[in-house]
Amino acid sequence: MIKLVVTDLDGTFLNNKSTFDVELFNEVHAEMQEQGITFVACTGKQCERVEKLFGEHGKGIWILGDSAARIKRDGEVVKEFTIARELALQAIEEIQAFDPEMTLIVCGSDAAYVLSSIPEDMYRVVKGSYEQVIKLDSFQQITNDFIKITVFDVKERCGALRKHVEKKLDGQIYIVDSEPRWLDITALHTHKGETVKKLQEMLGVTFEETMSFGDGENDVELMAIAKYSFAVSNACDNTKRAASFITKSNEENAVLLTIQKIIELQKK
Repeated sequence: MIKLVVTDLDGTFLNNKSTFDVELFNEVHAEMQEQGITFVACTGKQCERVEKLFGEHGKGIWILGDSAARIKRDGEVVKEFTIARELALQAIEEIQAFDPEMTLIVCGSDAAYVLSSIPEDMYRVVKGSYEQVIKLDSFQQITNDFIKITVFDVKERCGALRKHVEKKLDGQIYIVDSEPRWLDITALHTHKGETVKKLQEMLGVTFEETMSFGDGENDVELMAIAKYSFAVSNACDNTKRAASFITKSNEENAVLLTIQKIIELQKK
């Protein structure tokens, strides 16, 4: 019996316009609630951006946002996993040494921070995933806890950047290049898989009672925490290999239609 459904957002639950079928979601979510199934959005997006994305339709859902470094539900912060300040600043220094022109997004518990010098087109990219954004002259000005560091690189060098940072900080942080343009750094052992495990413990849900969906490199761990793990058809090869099943694409309402079919099976 499925009790927990965990899905990545970009490239998985969301279509290529970063939207979703609201009518279908409301129908499926109502069915999930009737069956006692909890819905979880697990994403690199800022929790507050996810709250805005779902709006009034997001009541009761769990958000594992900021690359699963924060857990929120109905506007309340349940848990945060922070990076030590000096370690975070060291990682930022290594990124800037690799290329000072890369777009850096440094996330705190209150907001995402970018440098004041950020080009306007890059700022629009940032706002696509972060609702609360503050510009400042130096990341040294951040006084709140560091939650994660994200890099966006139009030149698609995040694989090379990951190797560069790992040479200096391997074993001290968790780092993943989810795709060639995006890289995330969080506290050691803080990633989607581990955070979902913590939520499973909180809710008393088992591996056998969990279903997960993903598409990117940072969803590989998400495939390991659920007996019923699904990669969308547009997923990367590593996620497909890690998944138990392959479903339709993010452009075909794959997540919602798959959940709907599983619910029908459970009713029988």
